[in-house]
Amino acid sequence: MNVFVLTAGRSGSTTFIAACRHITNYSAGHETRTRLVGPARLAYPPRHIEADNRLVWYLGRLDAAYGGNARYVHLIRERLACAQSFARRADFGIMQAWREGVLLGGEPGQTALDLALDYLDSVEASIRAFLRDKPHQLHFRLERAAEDFTRFWDWIGAEGDFDAALAEWQRRYNASEATAG
Repeated sequence: MNVFVLTAGRSGSTTFIAACRHITNYSAGHETRTRLVGPARLAYPPRHIEADNRLVWYLGRLDAAYGGNARYVHLIRERLACAQSFARRADFGIMQAWREGVLLGGEPGQTALDLALDYLDSVEASIRAFLRDKPHQLHFRLERAAEDFTRFWDWIGAEGDFDAALAEWQRRYNASEATAG
């Protein structure tokens, strides 16, 4: 069974996969198929754990390909902390795409935090709607990562070096630099 970590981003997905790489009965990857199109985009190997915030744009296709036969982790971080992390990245990546591509430039006076909160709320609502009928789902909060990762480990029947996996949650991966202000 495959495991998909669904997240808006800026929620610890890189750390999640670093921890999962200590699991021996699953492969694990972070954004491993992001540049692919068509059926190849979602052609993950069996018994694979994938974290990719771009999966939120593929929820219909993910449902068609895996439906209730996969396990889904909804990885979330405290809303304001997550939005502030996105706001620090306002001029590139998904935030630039949200502002310029989805909102067609937005409106005057919208702050980076306004746009980040809007993006976050939209994506989180889509994930919740997708998960509504999924029989295998686990909600995972970054703020209680050690506890939730322990539940996750048991939930998927993971094998491997649990202590090393848990230790990954003490490191910070892909952190946004705080800005003075």
